[in-house]
Amino acid sequence: MDVNSFIEIASWALIVAGVFFAITGTIGLVRLPDVFTRMHGAGMVDTMGIGLILIGLMLHAPSIIVAIKLFLILAFIFFTSPTTCYALARATIHAGVKPLLNTHTKKTGTKKTGTKKTERKSSKT
Repeated sequence: MDVNSFIEIASWALIVAGVFFAITGTIGLVRLPDVFTRMHGAGMVDTMGIGLILIGLMLHAPSIIVAIKLFLILAFIFFTSPTTCYALARATIHAGVKPLLNTHTKKTGTKKTGTKKTERKSSKT
């Protein structure tokens, strides 16, 4: 195994791992219950996915100038994505949105909605 094939394998492994993290973060945006947990999925997991993809592309780059440009894009995303999530979280808290806490009971594992069940009185007497 020569150096070029090792770089090729490492590059593809990083790209595939990055795609896995990006897809996981995207699924998190759809499946997670509130805005705060969705921001965590977008800010942390997608940053990791994009970072791995860009590092894999840097190994694939045909010239050093392309690798430098990819590195600058990576640095920009690395600093702006968490900062954007922090600003969004602060704005959401300032707007009065409360995070969901204790949504599952420990004993039964059923979801607690926070509302009481009320029985309707029958109109038939």
